Amino acid sequence: MAEGDTVLATAVRLHEALAGQILTRTDLRVPRFATADLSGRAVREVVSRGKHLLMRTDGDVSVHSHLGMDGAWRLYSPGEGWRGRAFEVRAVLETDRHVAVGHRLRRLEVLRTSAEQDELRGLGPDVLGPDWDAAEATRRLTASPEREVGDALIDQSVMAGPGNVYRSEVCFLAGTDPRTPVGSLSDPAQLVDLMKSSMERNRAGGLRVTTDDPRRGHELWVYGRRGRPCRRCGTPIRSFMQGDGPGRVVYICPRCQASLDAPLRAEG
Repeated sequence: MAEGDTVLATAVRLHEALAGQILTRTDLRVPRFATADLSGRAVREVVSRGKHLLMRTDGDVSVHSHLGMDGAWRLYSPGEGWRGRAFEVRAVLETDRHVAVGHRLRRLEVLRTSAEQDELRGLGPDVLGPDWDAAEATRRLTASPEREVGDALIDQSVMAGPGNVYRSEVCFLAGTDPRTPVGSLSDPAQLVDLMKSSMERNRAGGLRVTTDDPRRGHELWVYGRRGRPCRRCGTPIRSFMQGDGPGRVVYICPRCQASLDAPLRAEG
């Protein structure tokens, strides 16, 4: 699942492969930019901003992408076969040394590098970025006291980067029911600090670990563990839907997390 740590690791990998290289061929397979040709441009850098990835080239031109739930950028050698299904490819950016292929991208566009800030102006402080500001993130988190904390934690205008996995894991680490109104939290800054520390530990990408135990099947406290025993108290983990519309599945230990009396909505 592409949360801020995954996107940052992707940006680092693409930067190492492409920065300083000249694009020899580009193929953007979305209608609006299907005729765009960036060949001949030099890649200056590849950076992340929360869940957004920005590939900056000379001439004030950037390729902006968002991985969504299951998107990915993969690197290949010229002539190497690509993995996955061809119809899922959304972007091909080629240099003499590497071919970067964007699979299942939720969003892909070309924009002026100087316009990036306007495009992403709604984002809060980036948990893994140079603009991180814990005090500002806490202010944004507490701006709507009646809002459920689990919903607020994945709002990208509060903090850029966190997603559904970190929502469940951070609420567990804080001993907080995700349905708790933000205004009822005794220490909202604690959740911000836990989000920062949890994501920092995983900024290199790879297997996401919040338990300090990287063994397969031991890496997370509650996420994806419905019906299995809590690693701390043995109580079966429960799940419920949170958010507008169909919502997203959130996981909780009903004993460790000061559960509220509100009934859990059945998982979809």
